[in-house]
Amino acid sequence: MEYLERRVAMVNDRLAAVIDGVDPEELSDELAHVALAGGKRVRPAVTVLACEATGGAPEDAVDFAVGVELVHNASLVIDDIIDRSDVRRGTQSAWKEFGYGPAIVASDGLLGEAFALFSADEQAMQTVAESMVELGEGEATELADRPTNEEEYMELARRKTGALFRAAAELGAVAADADGFTVEAFGEYAERVGVAFQIRDDVLDATADATELGKPTGQDAVMDRPSLVQVTDLSPAEANDRAREESDRALRALGTADLAESEAVGYLRDLAEFVVVRER
Repeated sequence: MEYLERRVAMVNDRLAAVIDGVDPEELSDELAHVALAGGKRVRPAVTVLACEATGGAPEDAVDFAVGVELVHNASLVIDDIIDRSDVRRGTQSAWKEFGYGPAIVASDGLLGEAFALFSADEQAMQTVAESMVELGEGEATELADRPTNEEEYMELARRKTGALFRAAAELGAVAADADGFTVEAFGEYAERVGVAFQIRDDVLDATADATELGKPTGQDAVMDRPSLVQVTDLSPAEANDRAREESDRALRALGTADLAESEAVGYLRDLAEFVVVRER
């Protein structure tokens, strides 16, 4: 684990430095409350690992990795406002801590800092912009055009969660100057991982203990939010089976890329397995 911890530490150090440079201080404090309160850092880890797996150095991908994490955190701020969630990562959510207005400004600030990190690379900008279009469409679908069956749910999960995972992996490959086929293979891998991650999130919301999870549980039912368990007659165990299927597809996609065996590739395989069994 030391290998992965070093890379996550690189991301955390750069993330802290970016937020420390934000002005005014009040906004910096709000961004720190959101982005430095913990989190699994799965998406930025995917960015760094994808870069290394395709022949780059971890340092080449750190700014893109931090940018992805900032975009993700910006979306969480809005999610918590929509859901009226008081707690995020074991602490008060941004709107609960600062109020609705400052929380929305914090979300905008996170996005602004993210795009500053992507701005020097046209392909990176396009990749993230496309993922944010998908994310926005997913959020709108969840609120207005709700899925009523498994097929519609899977499309929602692809947009809401899979798209940013896809961007995370593609950005890593872009940072390493990988060819188009490899970028696409990594994107397919990560999108499938993201969908599996979302399905497992739904299961945990329905079955986990809130204290252990670090956020309220049962929110999908309370908010009448479309989870896989809610919109189908699948049991949590059967939903986990669907997550496993997505994980297997992710591994097959990764296998299509012409990759030398490395620690980075090994960790990417492990991630596809981990998202199905995680307890947080």
